[in-house]
Amino acid sequence: MQYAVNLPVIGEYADPHVLMNLAQDAERAGWDAVFVWDSLVFDVRTRPAVTDPWIALAAIAATTVRIRIGTMIAQLARRRPWKVAREVVALDHLSAGRMILGVGLGFSGAAEFEQFGEDGDARVRADKLDECLTIVRGLCTGEPFAFTGDYYSMRETTFLPRPAQDQIPVWVAGYWPNKRPFRRAARWDGAAPTEVDINADGFAIIPSSPQSVGKIIDYIGRHRTSTGPYDVIISRPLPGESSQRTELISAYESVGVTWLLRDMLPWQIPLPEAIRIVRAGPLGQG
Repeated sequence: MQYAVNLPVIGEYADPHVLMNLAQDAERAGWDAVFVWDSLVFDVRTRPAVTDPWIALAAIAATTVRIRIGTMIAQLARRRPWKVAREVVALDHLSAGRMILGVGLGFSGAAEFEQFGEDGDARVRADKLDECLTIVRGLCTGEPFAFTGDYYSMRETTFLPRPAQDQIPVWVAGYWPNKRPFRRAARWDGAAPTEVDINADGFAIIPSSPQSVGKIIDYIGRHRTSTGPYDVIISRPLPGESSQRTELISAYESVGVTWLLRDMLPWQIPLPEAIRIVRAGPLGQG
């Protein structure tokens, strides 16, 4: 099992210095990766302070040496994919091959898309995301690449340099029981499922048990066409009691989970508490 911390880019976390310092703490404390959110507005009502994830990741890449870095998750449907390809390769070189690209539709179509005159419809965002991923991966090969789609097109182009690692991993996030995100995830290098209970008033997030994650992994497996390594990332805090922690980690490992992610939700975890959790290390989070 590997352990990651996921840092928001809003509110009191909206400072690249804060995120850089937390990432350095995470590396010293033994975490395996540090990710950052991606947002422009986050909430059209409260409109909190927000910082840019790519700038923060550049600072983190330049001031750490071991820990993996990445987005969790990048909303590619509102970005130019050729620009993303340049950014992720630059970050991969700056970090000496430690970049992971976590992607998804994003939480709020209103705040992140419609606020700026873009289509916030989930199906449109999903179609754009699929095209973006094809273009980013194609350009990152360092070989001639052209593309014509419903939303993006580009003439044959070669991007150099190639990434520092053989291939920048792409992890796809999604809300289960929606199936399309996990058919998408099956085509890439990893999945970050979040289980939700959908009802008339919206949806509520459900903590994923090893048994329910196993069902999601089985579904992804039925749609995979590659037999290479595959990562599954579950977001949850660990129990405080050592034996319970060990039992839960073992149960997740047995169904195929490879990463446990501690998400620093700013409405639950103020910055001083996040610093304490990060410095305590992945097995001492509390």
